[in-house]
Amino acid sequence: MGKVRRGRYIIKWFIGDHPPRHVHIETTSGKLVGRLNLETLTGIEGWQPSKELLQVIVELKKEGRL
Repeated sequence: MGKVRRGRYIIKWFIGDHPPRHVHIETTSGKLVGRLNLETLTGIEGWQPSKELLQVIVELKKEGRL
């Protein structure tokens, strides 16, 4: 499992997890926010990520963390 904290989010991913390639997003207090498809940058199961969160994910991808 990988995990990174950025701002008020904790982003987790599991090696060998099921497709599509995605991350699990939690608040720093441990509340599940949702799951995000990393290829399309869309929420899974109807959840819509905030612009703030999408910016965090894009930054992590540019850094090679995701």
